[in-house]
Amino acid sequence: MKAIPDNNKSAQDHSIPDVIISGAGPVGLFLACELALAKCSVLILEKAEDPHSPLKQLPFGIRGLSAPTIEALYRRGLLSGLELHKRLKNPHLNAKQGPRRQVGHFAGIPFHEVDIDTSQWKYRLPGSTETSLISELEELETVLSRRAEALGVEINRGLAITGFHQDEDGVTVQSGDQSFKAKWLVGCDGSRSVVRKVGGFEFAGTEPEFTGYSTQIDIADPEKLSPGRNVTPTGMYLQSQPGYVLIQDFDGGAFHSSGKPITLEHVQEVLRRVSNTDVTINALHIATTWTDRARQATTYRNGRVFLAGDAAHIHAPLAGSLA
Repeated sequence: MKAIPDNNKSAQDHSIPDVIISGAGPVGLFLACELALAKCSVLILEKAEDPHSPLKQLPFGIRGLSAPTIEALYRRGLLSGLELHKRLKNPHLNAKQGPRRQVGHFAGIPFHEVDIDTSQWKYRLPGSTETSLISELEELETVLSRRAEALGVEINRGLAITGFHQDEDGVTVQSGDQSFKAKWLVGCDGSRSVVRKVGGFEFAGTEPEFTGYSTQIDIADPEKLSPGRNVTPTGMYLQSQPGYVLIQDFDGGAFHSSGKPITLEHVQEVLRRVSNTDVTINALHIATTWTDRARQATTYRNGRVFLAGDAAHIHAPLAGSLA
């Protein structure tokens, strides 16, 4: 199947896909695979030209997979394609703390093995799949992309959806000066979803209380930062491994919303204030910001347009994991 730009062809034209998916992240790719298994033709439009990014790789791209996610991958024969968890050792699972060993967390609140009654997990698949695994975003996308393409899904990269309109016969999608037609459109295009905004979906929720920073930096005097998760009157900081520092600054999300560039000087000022030290940063390699906004679409469908994944709901990426 190959989608073609709209040249006034009828919606009945056999070259028009059943579904266009905006976004080639894990949700969009997994959905494409499921639709292809149901004999639907699928075209994915992904705005990024290059699927590779340091933000998708460890440590920034680390993802904790929950039991339902692991089981979904297992049912489709995709779990065996994940290799990272075999090379990484979960510090929680290897901590020699007896029954009080930490086996997970929710937003930094630890869970200990003695507090978990797995007999209450009534709706799990029979078998021995893990209840949690560590992966990374790039690994997940690579495995899912390979499967999607094997099923006949076309993935067009470097094509950001800029608008669309729908009628009773289908949806016409614009990407720059190109247009594509399909019977259905699904927005899997993340927290800043163009599909959600153009589609007029209500996105109800709460405003942020902080700006979060994920950074890779060179620190001249790392001993000035305390190990582990440190909560202070002005925020929180965590050095997960040397040079990789997470910061939360209780600024109401002001910097994240400002659109200002993330400079070395700014990160150093924030880290000093939050840590109450005079720590010095020699180099800033990677930095991105996020917030604790919590929003959810009040409906996931508008006619022939649907939302899925972060396009439909957002929250702080602190999340949690449970072994």
